[in-house]
Amino acid sequence: MGAATTAASGAFTHVIADLTGVPAPVLRDASGLTGLLIAAASAAGFSIIGAPVVRSLPDGGVAAVLFLDACHITLRTLPDRELLLLDILAPATRDLQKALDVFARRLAPKEIRSEARSRG
Repeated sequence: MGAATTAASGAFTHVIADLTGVPAPVLRDASGLTGLLIAAASAAGFSIIGAPVVRSLPDGGVAAVLFLDACHITLRTLPDRELLLLDILAPATRDLQKALDVFARRLAPKEIRSEARSRG
């Protein structure tokens, strides 16, 4: 599992991650993924400013966004590819690895590729 690395200093950190090798039924479970969004936000110490917006998609995947204080966490699943795409944007002072770790522990992907960039 690759850790998200911190880029040069900026106002925000943007982490993108591909979690591969996640079983398709897990990636179709909108309710379970909603719970993971909330758990990840809590683990990183974010305040949630609204309920997650979650959509089940025609391809069997799930798309979701959770708006947080000054940031967001989004995900998109591709069950046929056993893939979850994760996007986390937050103030640079936050430890986004804690949020990513929630997905890693609960989904147990075979591989995680992640990248962190400084923004703003």
